[in-house]
Amino acid sequence: MITVLRPGLLTTVQDAGRPGHRAFGLPAAGAMDPLAYRLANLLAGAEPGAAALEMTLQGGTFRFERDAYVGVCGADMQGTLDGVPFGACAGFPVPAGGVLRFGGTRSGVRAYLSVRGGIDVPVVLGSRSTYARAGIGGFAGRALLAGDALPVGRSPAADGEARSLPPSLVPPVGGEVRLRALPGPQDDLFSAIGRGMFFGSEYRVTNQNDRMGYQLEGAAVQHSQGPDIVSDALVPGSVQVPGRGMPIVMTADAQTTGGYAKIATVIGPDLRRLGQARTGDVVRFESCTQEEALEALRAERRVLEEAQLLLPAPAREGPGRQRRRA
Repeated sequence: MITVLRPGLLTTVQDAGRPGHRAFGLPAAGAMDPLAYRLANLLAGAEPGAAALEMTLQGGTFRFERDAYVGVCGADMQGTLDGVPFGACAGFPVPAGGVLRFGGTRSGVRAYLSVRGGIDVPVVLGSRSTYARAGIGGFAGRALLAGDALPVGRSPAADGEARSLPPSLVPPVGGEVRLRALPGPQDDLFSAIGRGMFFGSEYRVTNQNDRMGYQLEGAAVQHSQGPDIVSDALVPGSVQVPGRGMPIVMTADAQTTGGYAKIATVIGPDLRRLGQARTGDVVRFESCTQEEALEALRAERRVLEEAQLLLPAPAREGPGRQRRRA
């Protein structure tokens, strides 16, 4: 059991997401930085899809009521265990009664706290991810509050040495954001000048950003036939351009349909970079091909494979014990 002493600015339970329900109007949700989330699980020795905590800008404070082993990855929130600092991407044991405390981010926006055994909240439509707008998943369908008690799944022994990843495998956060994007599906509704402006200009993240989408500010993108279309499908990464010409990039909690023309779609491996961008950060779009997008996905998978070789999973208990709560 983990007791929330201080929840932080916005801390929710997230996992790999809830795919397969967009036809019914339900976003997938899940981690805004899937790579950092997966590495946190590897560092903790948790199952690949185990639910973890996603902290935003300002981390929380958590007391562990039993011995545990945790993994932390993503933005550097100046974490400490009982007052002793630890790295931004690390795995280590936490004794019963131990207190993990996180502060504000030095760089990036989101950090992930995983625990061996996973955060054992109920599964809703195949996922433990929080989708707060509908009040489903996670812990009571909402962000955490002080006093919440988070159940942890049974796991192998929580002892063991601290471990970390080499710098080459730690995903970068903060700084200028480069987003590779596939043109379309409605890039023909933008003028040649507009398309050139989109892929050749500098944009900045505005304060209108959350888990649903990021609104950017910069050079206006010119339409050729107006901004409105018959509403059609949206996915995380879709770049809508309303009438004023400022791009909006959809993220994990994006609605399932939209009525603005979409000039491009940010590729999956790059979308995490936007999820780590804060107000004022520079964003640049770069046109890419489908093969380049696939190679980016392969490169991300190679990082995870290398990390898995360096961080072997602990011996597992029987399936009956894994389902029990601690």
